[in-house]
Amino acid sequence: MRAWWVHRPGQVSVQPGPLLFGERAEPHAGRDQVRVRVNVCGVCRTDLHLAEGDLAPKHADVVPGHEVVGIVDELGEGTVEYDVGQRVGIAWLRHTCGECRFCMSGRENLCLTPRFTGWDDDGGYAEYAVADARFVYPLPDSIDDEHVAPLLCAGIIGYRALKLANLPPGGRLGIYGFGASAHITAQVALQHGATVHVLTRAEAARNLALKLGVSSAQDAYDAPPEPLDSAILFAPVGDLVPVALSALDRGGTLSIAGIHLTDVPSLNYQQHLFEERIVRSVTANTRADGRELLDFAAAHPLSISTQPYSFREADQALRDLAADNVTGAAILRIHRSP
Repeated sequence: MRAWWVHRPGQVSVQPGPLLFGERAEPHAGRDQVRVRVNVCGVCRTDLHLAEGDLAPKHADVVPGHEVVGIVDELGEGTVEYDVGQRVGIAWLRHTCGECRFCMSGRENLCLTPRFTGWDDDGGYAEYAVADARFVYPLPDSIDDEHVAPLLCAGIIGYRALKLANLPPGGRLGIYGFGASAHITAQVALQHGATVHVLTRAEAARNLALKLGVSSAQDAYDAPPEPLDSAILFAPVGDLVPVALSALDRGGTLSIAGIHLTDVPSLNYQQHLFEERIVRSVTANTRADGRELLDFAAAHPLSISTQPYSFREADQALRDLAADNVTGAAILRIHRSP
């Protein structure tokens, strides 16, 4: 099969880039697994961190991609959850132990021995991918391949970050950075009655935010027009942590949605944390988060902005993502749906 893999992590802007394209052996479904013929795969910022070495690959020549949409074409022994021909999604979280104190308390996102798609095991920048059927999602028929793919990571992590931001009903939410995840999360918040203020450096992203109905869109370092009850930091920029904390009202919460963040500068306790302001990280997701978001998206149509690339353009998609030249979510078209 054809696939891309991370051969040698490095800057995607420097040629030759860190990804190689070529032929790999086709995977086959093992026990309790499904094999998926990949139609599309979203290009996530985590893929960029992996390619550039911010996240060290768990094994050599790993295939990135964890927003995988396709058709089940092979069932492993013991697999009963899906049928051949069924459309499914493979997401970031691909295995948890089910036995540690975190799994047993409903916090499988904090599992002590997790595995992740496109990091521990090969992902969706390939014509075929395999996954444990228990961690695969059935997809709503109402959303096509290209627009459902970003929900499988960008959507899920943003949804969890919104839940952990403690936004009160009708509250004021600040969103720092406005890419694939943020533009989905903003719509979920708006449909829950929130007032949303977007703060991001890219003019195209600010324009998209306003089209989606947010109340204001400014530069990332600007002060929002009113104090915030909650904020979510999507941009992987540690310098924005004190900026966002300063924008919070008393008792406000800042949730940090990324898996990677540059260093956070020193915080002033009185200015940034006093009056019961909270800062918290967001780690992966639970399968319940994924099911809840997909159910919400099926019942409340979301306007998901996508920028498609051909399969051979994965390296270009990552370069565009690194340069903030992607508005919404980048999508690799691998196989066409029948």
